[in-house]
Amino acid sequence: MAFDGIVMAALGKELRDTICGGVISRIAMPEKDELLITIRNNGNNYRLLVSASASLPLIYLTDENRTSPLTAPAFCMLLRKHIGSGRITDIRQPGLERVMVLDIEHRNDLGDMCTRQLIFEMMGKYSNIIFAADDDTIIDSIKRVPSSVSSIREVLPGRKYVFPEELKKKDILTEDEAGFLLTLKECRESIEKALFINYAGISPLIARELCCRAGIDGVMPAQGCTGEAAAGLYACISDLAEQIQNSDFDPAIITRKNEPVEFSAVSLKLYDAPEYETESYTSVSSLLEYYYGARDERARIRQRSADMRKTAVTALERAVRKYELQERQLRDCQGKDIYKVYGDLLNTYGYSLKGGEKSFTCENFYDNGREITIPLDEHKSAKENARRYYDRYSKLRRTEEALGEEIVRTGNDIEHLRSILQAVEMSRTEGDLLQIRGELCDYGYIRRHERRSKNLPKSQPLHFVSSDGYDIFAGKNNYQNEEVTFRMAGGNDWWFHAKGVPGSHVVIKCGDEADIPDRTFEEAASLAAFYSQNRAGEKVEVDYTQRKNLKRVTGASPGFVIYNTYFSMSVRPKEQI
Repeated sequence: MAFDGIVMAALGKELRDTICGGVISRIAMPEKDELLITIRNNGNNYRLLVSASASLPLIYLTDENRTSPLTAPAFCMLLRKHIGSGRITDIRQPGLERVMVLDIEHRNDLGDMCTRQLIFEMMGKYSNIIFAADDDTIIDSIKRVPSSVSSIREVLPGRKYVFPEELKKKDILTEDEAGFLLTLKECRESIEKALFINYAGISPLIARELCCRAGIDGVMPAQGCTGEAAAGLYACISDLAEQIQNSDFDPAIITRKNEPVEFSAVSLKLYDAPEYETESYTSVSSLLEYYYGARDERARIRQRSADMRKTAVTALERAVRKYELQERQLRDCQGKDIYKVYGDLLNTYGYSLKGGEKSFTCENFYDNGREITIPLDEHKSAKENARRYYDRYSKLRRTEEALGEEIVRTGNDIEHLRSILQAVEMSRTEGDLLQIRGELCDYGYIRRHERRSKNLPKSQPLHFVSSDGYDIFAGKNNYQNEEVTFRMAGGNDWWFHAKGVPGSHVVIKCGDEADIPDRTFEEAASLAAFYSQNRAGEKVEVDYTQRKNLKRVTGASPGFVIYNTYFSMSVRPKEQI
């Protein structure tokens, strides 16, 4: 999946149609490498999200607002000062490069009209947001690049903005057939690689797609692509160039088994197969927000939950080792009865021993008189050996009794920690993480040394509406599972949970209504399957029963229940209804 020059071109058209001519009304920096610009145009407000994250650079329009720090960073304050009420006069993309430039008109301190450039470079780990004057002098950037970092291209206030050398490639919009054939002839790489290393906007995905459209093997050497094959490939490139010039874009995500495989701003013949599904989008922004926006949020949440995940994993590993040790000890205790038999037999027949024997063979009246050999300590008498065996038997019995309760507690701890790890994976917001951190504090896994922020909204269970209009709720962690099951659900409401693994409690709110459509049951079960540890499975078994059949487990962690009356179904996991 690539945010390539073609996707950038499609996005540029969308931005020109929506925000070009608009006035910037608000500038915020939710993250240190991210801008959220609000533009007012034609009576509508638009939010433009730009991220220069090294792992996930993004640009798209979004309806979602984001929480900003109380104190705005210096770069944000600079933009507010210079272009806070500026008008976007043009949005341009040099060729098919992964660069977008916003020309912004505003009045300076003297009231004179002037133009500034806001340059978005989407180049992987080299991504940047640069603010420059109309003469290309850099005013500042969200990431400063001194000579100690790059001796070729400094990005510092006062320097001239220089287009990145690594992005200066040939343009398929202007390339003629002779130039294309010469490029293939001089390249020692495969055809696919020759396309994406020499031509701007061509990602490895589009290179494979062009080869697929031309009906040639993309892994063959570029120098071997001549004659009709080369002419056919150039014809496909020309068709693609014409499509881009005409702004004939078709944004879509290719999925397989509900998982995104690829996305593109143009149709992909490469995935014309029954196992793939194509989901079209009305705009590139909605596509990027669905895929990359959610992925970016998950990446940031995952980064912030790293300490909790590490704590839970460490505690889980310790609990698993403890459980294995307890199981071994319990297996050792299962042979305790033989020591009582030894003691009884020595008390019964030991009078015949003279002393100094290393073993004693006698009839075992507990086993129909069969002979048994008892190991002895030659330095002890029969009574002392009997007492030694009685002591060993008593110790193992006490150990077994203690382990019986302890191993249950350890097993519950393991299930609890696994459920916490599952909840961390399901976390979507800071509020979710805060709730999980509170649970870890409550159960002594981490110290409660920080105050809880009052500014963060309280994390709430997920809410869905079934195709038949029924409310469905799903907990994202143990506390929410407890709330969904025992506070939100009534006795006749239906409860769902993936069988035998940590996951969400899912409830259909139906009141006293008895005739619930089968489709609603299937949708609730699919949600329970998706929000569980088995979400990657093709089919997941889900238990369901009425809420009145559930009982809390005494002394167990929140959200743990037992039930005896239930039904089961196997469903395909689905994130949404």
